[in-house]
Amino acid sequence: MTLPHARNYIGGQWSDGHAIGNAHAPATGAVIGTYADAGAVTAGNAIAAARAAFRDTAWAADRQMRARALLEMADRMDARRDELVQILSRENGKKLADAAMEIDSTIPKLRYNAALALTDTGRAAELAPGSYSMTLHQPLGVAAVIVPWNSPVILAVRSFAPALAAGCTVAMKMPAQTALTNGLLYEIIAATKSLPAGVVNAFTEAGNDGAPLLVSHPDTDVISYTGSTAVGRRIMADAAKRLKPCSLELGGKSPMIVFDDADLDVVVPILTAAITTFAGQFCMAGSRILAQRGIAEQLRTRMIAALQAIKVGPGDEPGTDMGPVIDRAQALRIDRMIAEAGEYGSILVRGGLADPAGAGAFVLPALIEVDDVQAPLVQREVFGPVATFEVFGDETDAIVRANATEYGLAASVWTRDVDRPLRVARRIDAGTVWTNGWGVIRDQMEEGGFKQSGVGRLNGARALTEFQEIKHLVHTVR
Repeated sequence: MTLPHARNYIGGQWSDGHAIGNAHAPATGAVIGTYADAGAVTAGNAIAAARAAFRDTAWAADRQMRARALLEMADRMDARRDELVQILSRENGKKLADAAMEIDSTIPKLRYNAALALTDTGRAAELAPGSYSMTLHQPLGVAAVIVPWNSPVILAVRSFAPALAAGCTVAMKMPAQTALTNGLLYEIIAATKSLPAGVVNAFTEAGNDGAPLLVSHPDTDVISYTGSTAVGRRIMADAAKRLKPCSLELGGKSPMIVFDDADLDVVVPILTAAITTFAGQFCMAGSRILAQRGIAEQLRTRMIAALQAIKVGPGDEPGTDMGPVIDRAQALRIDRMIAEAGEYGSILVRGGLADPAGAGAFVLPALIEVDDVQAPLVQREVFGPVATFEVFGDETDAIVRANATEYGLAASVWTRDVDRPLRVARRIDAGTVWTNGWGVIRDQMEEGGFKQSGVGRLNGARALTEFQEIKHLVHTVR
């Protein structure tokens, strides 16, 4: 049987790279396809095509065209929804339900941004007799988008859809770990007939030659990156050389704060999902459980049982609770972090490699109790199904602990007290705080991080402004 081959999409044409790479299934390590591996040459071509489309087409000025293209793209994705779910599950490792959740959340995001393309956000006023002022929102130009492998479809769209709605053109790098999924997304983009050639240019890269060029090239005007804090800092430093604006959603270490009056029947299954969804490879993963002393023993016991009951297996296998992590190297790294945690914490659930001698990337969920908030497992993002268990005394203690890391992406507060969630949320340094819940993201509301979890916001109306300049026009009547 011939394996599928994914190519890059540049200037409205299919493009090969400088090499051919293999796509692997993390459940088995088996080769499931090939892809055109891009580098600096392809990245340069993507930038040139995006610049030409911005300069030579009506895209930047025609908001109706932008809305039509985004709506058509949503329809094209809807038509190939099942294919995307299947390949995403097989190649990324997500269980089918989680892959479906990603795709089913992406389609309405395209439609929401189509509506934003038609939304007026400027102002006008007569600020002095006969002197009229107005603001005009203009696209920045070429948007460089760099996408991670953990949720490649939705995170690509979360960046490029508002860029397109704002009137920018796009040069986008996607990760080699999801090359076949990327290729199917490129096919959907190519099939969008109302999208002019060169408006979206996308390539897959295993190395690190093309992505830095997207950041440093004089013909890119704005950067949108989702990934680690360490890489985000380097991107921001490189972009500063040309004063390019950056939208960066970076790492997280989300505290799940459970007070004595919380309903543990609701808490336990959602906290379990917060640790195991996408095998913990999620920037908003509930990687820190903060339990108030009065319910700590009961919550500890119930979380141990819940995590030990998780069935790990291939994402497309019925009955799987959690699929593999992205590859064997990731699995080995997570297992080492768990082993090191035994030196300073109490291992409640060991987790780690499910098959030490195998080729797959299966990792069992782990839970480690720690007292010191400076412990490495508290301070470092694991990006796997690993959580810490911490006990706190009163509300102030919970807030101090919650804010004890450099991250500030998300948090949740669990209580039956009607006033406590807002009181606590106001003092937590995080971009999103859930009450008695986790993982709820709305297209209409901004998403982003405090502190070292990033700069800027995606989703909501603010997302458009990440890709726009504001011009003040003054007209005096003579």
